[in-house]
Amino acid sequence: MPATQLLRALPSIDALLRTPEARALGERTGLPRLTALARSITDELREELQQARAAPDAPGANGRHSREALLAEAVSRLERAVARVEASGLRRVVNATGVILHTNLGRAPLSVAARRAVAEEAAGYCTLEYDLETGARGRRGARAEELLAELTGAEAALVVNNCAAAALLVLSTLARDGETVVSRGELVEIGGDFRVPDVMAESGTRMVEVGTTNRTKLADYERAITPETRLILRVHPSNYRIVGFTSAPTIAELCALAREHDLPVYEDAGSGALLDLAAYGLGDEPVIRESVRQGADVVTFSGDKLLGATQAGLVVGRRALVERCRRNPLYRALRADKLALAALAATLDAHARGATFAEVPAMRMLAASRDDIEKRARAFIRRARTRLNDGGAFSFEIIAGESAVGGGSAPTTHTPTALVAVTHARASAAALEAELRRARTPVIARILGERVVLDLRTVAVEEEPELLDALGALKDV
Repeated sequence: MPATQLLRALPSIDALLRTPEARALGERTGLPRLTALARSITDELREELQQARAAPDAPGANGRHSREALLAEAVSRLERAVARVEASGLRRVVNATGVILHTNLGRAPLSVAARRAVAEEAAGYCTLEYDLETGARGRRGARAEELLAELTGAEAALVVNNCAAAALLVLSTLARDGETVVSRGELVEIGGDFRVPDVMAESGTRMVEVGTTNRTKLADYERAITPETRLILRVHPSNYRIVGFTSAPTIAELCALAREHDLPVYEDAGSGALLDLAAYGLGDEPVIRESVRQGADVVTFSGDKLLGATQAGLVVGRRALVERCRRNPLYRALRADKLALAALAATLDAHARGATFAEVPAMRMLAASRDDIEKRARAFIRRARTRLNDGGAFSFEIIAGESAVGGGSAPTTHTPTALVAVTHARASAAALEAELRRARTPVIARILGERVVLDLRTVAVEEEPELLDALGALKDV
């Protein structure tokens, strides 16, 4: 069929939008968006049809596409386009990777209490900056800040929208137009292009590097102090470790030196453990209360990592310095919103009540033993075999594996776990993994060798039925 005839057979945008399928899609996406997608698809088909003579396999070539066939092709492409648009937004997934603080999947899942606080207390009108007792304006984040001070032993606390923002605010407030002394071994890059030197430059402080990559001595800091020095900075390396011939002053030693020169010490603690987690392989993570006890004047850390709450940058320390940060005009641009504050306060309340491992999902996952996971895995496999009843196409096996903390925390910690290894007689591991991602509730898994592996450490008990549903949808793959 000549290209000109093919172009005449191309359905108009209006004809495409009048199809029953398009009308149903319009109810989901709205007519303006659907029209834009339909226009893009017809343009795409028109370009392909214009190349039909040179490309024998193009749509409509060799008379294979009538007007009806081209319309059907356009409808099919429209459905796929709408599916892509819908999948591009936030969707809840089942995290079966075993990475507890999975950055790409939103890091720490919120507790039941935190979700309730967001939905029932903060989603509508709320006392964000209102004092019910006096009827006057209240302090934003007051409850979360009180709990942070209580849990860390600090005089005061402040909440901003992430840890990079906290670092920028502290450096800008305490060291702008002066010098900040920092060890070369701590000039790290953390995920998302957060580079310590870049943040320092943006804050207006001048970075003074001391020591070497693997060894920095207290004398190195002392020699670097000048009348222009405003701050001594200590950065927890978070997502990497230098091992072997290494040394660095303790936070207490840095604080003693700083006192001699009337300087504040600021520690960027990264993941920010509220408890000593050495029993779970996280002995290298600084405990915030201990940093404060040893004399750190300001400490910043994340809300959505080892604290187990929502994304937030948490600033704790001496009241005078924290209040200087609050008065910085930059604070208004960086402060947390009501939803984050509600979730954070609810999570901090669990820590304050001693319910950390009972109520905070990330902490519960971290504390689960390999035996705990294997027991769940065996029960899950029994249910899966009963549910699928597919004549043996699926094969399940429990194998040894390792979970990860993730989120830039504890990079050398590999927690033993029991993995559910899944294979299928007619599908490759790559095909199974892809189909799980396309499930009604997407399941994010890993491939190990030629098997899809599921780590129930990061799958909530209440999510197991959805995981079974996803596997059940693969019976005919």
